[in-house]
Amino acid sequence: MTAVIHVILGFIFGLGLIISGMTNPDKVLNFLNFQNQWDGSLIIVMAVAMGIMMLAWFWVAKKDKPLLGETFTLSDVKNISPRLITGSVLFGLGWGLSGICPGPGLVQLASLKMEFWLFFAAVLGGMWIAKKV
Repeated sequence: MTAVIHVILGFIFGLGLIISGMTNPDKVLNFLNFQNQWDGSLIIVMAVAMGIMMLAWFWVAKKDKPLLGETFTLSDVKNISPRLITGSVLFGLGWGLSGICPGPGLVQLASLKMEFWLFFAAVLGGMWIAKKV
């Protein structure tokens, strides 16, 4: 039953990415380009997402355990390491150059376009290299 709920929630998340335009690399690149065809509509998407997340966080903070698990698994990492900064910079560069974030890229695999399959292969390759390093 938990797996079914996860699939349904993933589908809703993917649908939200499609509706908001986050799966369209041109829309993302136009958001990041302040000179020519700047498209600020993704600010609304981000603001709504942050508002929903804040409400969810306040609600979850009052709970003893999650709805679909035994315990919460929240990160307790508080230090900012060079590895974290390097990973963040690489992630941002990849997103800014391609206009594709891993989540929307995963959703776009359903389009069967080769560019998204190549992007996701590069993501998996990067994860493999990171584990080796």
